[in-house]
Amino acid sequence: MSSEQNPTTPETAEERGPRPGRLTAAAALAALEGLALVVGGAWMLVGGLTGHPDDRTSALTGGVTLIVLALLPLLAARGLIARRGWSRGPAVITQIMALPVAYNLLQADSVAIPAGIVLGVVAVTALVLLVNPTTTQALGIRGPGGAEK
Repeated sequence: MSSEQNPTTPETAEERGPRPGRLTAAAALAALEGLALVVGGAWMLVGGLTGHPDDRTSALTGGVTLIVLALLPLLAARGLIARRGWSRGPAVITQIMALPVAYNLLQADSVAIPAGIVLGVVAVTALVLLVNPTTTQALGIRGPGGAEK
């Protein structure tokens, strides 16, 4: 790695100026999605342990899976708040994974439709915020050919 890709004296947050509102909003949306996954996973776990699910093993596995999946947006949100360039990738991946889920919720004939609308709006909004040039610059991500600068 060159010294430009891995600087020996990284800038502190104070040297980079105040955190843009777009970056804070993107981090908040990622954290919200992570918290929703934790709540959903806990609900499935509790239901699988105390209720009478059709398949207890599937309920428990689904709950644990949702809680583990919550780590991705929660870590991304933490990295975005701390202005870590690596955090944009997991945050974008989370939003891209949320779009098919939102679409499937919209195809349901139930109360899942409003949840699909909310999830779709949150995912698209977060994607727009994450690819915004202000956010990219605040995270220290350089575009193509930016290594010479």
